[in-house]
Amino acid sequence: MELVDVILKAGRSAVELALFVLLPIMVVMLTIMRFLEAKGFLDWFVSKIAPVLRPFGLNGLSVFAALQVSFVSFAGPVATLTMMDQRGVSDRHIAASLAMVFSMAQANVLFPMTSMGLNFGFTIMMSVAGGLVAAASTYYLFGRALSTSEVFVDETLQHPVAEDAKGILDVINRAGAEAFKITLGSIPMLVLSMVAVYIFKNLGFIDWLTATLHTPLTFANINPNLVLPTFTKYFAGGTAMMGVMDDMIRMGEASPTLVNQSAGWLIHPFDLAGIAIFMSAGLRVAKVWRIAACGACIGIGLRTAAHNLFF
Repeated sequence: MELVDVILKAGRSAVELALFVLLPIMVVMLTIMRFLEAKGFLDWFVSKIAPVLRPFGLNGLSVFAALQVSFVSFAGPVATLTMMDQRGVSDRHIAASLAMVFSMAQANVLFPMTSMGLNFGFTIMMSVAGGLVAAASTYYLFGRALSTSEVFVDETLQHPVAEDAKGILDVINRAGAEAFKITLGSIPMLVLSMVAVYIFKNLGFIDWLTATLHTPLTFANINPNLVLPTFTKYFAGGTAMMGVMDDMIRMGEASPTLVNQSAGWLIHPFDLAGIAIFMSAGLRVAKVWRIAACGACIGIGLRTAAHNLFF
């Protein structure tokens, strides 16, 4: 019966988080994103910003990947990385782009956590900075031995236009359907992850780990309450971490200050689930993920230091 209670508690928390927090935010943000895309604004923006980012080892498709991870979801850039793999983008540029995506804040966690007190403006600003540092360090340092040869690269994405009322309605409907699909797709992993976390917690493993690390963490001026969300984040993913953080806030074990201090460390797709999903984007993407991971660590480290310094 205790296992059943854990499953029901985890399931209730996961469904409430997905349907009442994640879904409405994703519907609004995806509608805005897809509308700007259909109106051609994103194409114009990418054409203007891509030349500025080329010194960081990025190209036009990299800009789309950054926008997707920041305003759609952590899985948004997978399709763009697949295009980069198929269109002949060099291994070195792919590694830099993957490092950037690994180290940036993902929309499916970033936006819902603003309801927990997360400072959106500062987080997105440091997300961009961390992504650029990760890309540059990968392109010029960790991935300097990778191939730079590439064929002609089409850096545009095909997408629908919205020239009349019916076109706008179609964009809204597609965005809503996409948001609903992302939300429903997150529920099974979210439920299973939270069940696993609750089981570890009930068995005393989390308490033991927290007690073991309490002294070194306190000495390093790190809140020991971060052990649980950190364990959850890196083993179960960002959405599960968000569920755990939501529970901690409700129980008074976390505060908006802690949410902001830990945002650089916890809000990004660089975890076991994220690595597995991005490796599926293509053979060349999977080949360079270890190199990209090194650059991502630099970007995440920068974000972590900045959030700790300003909050």
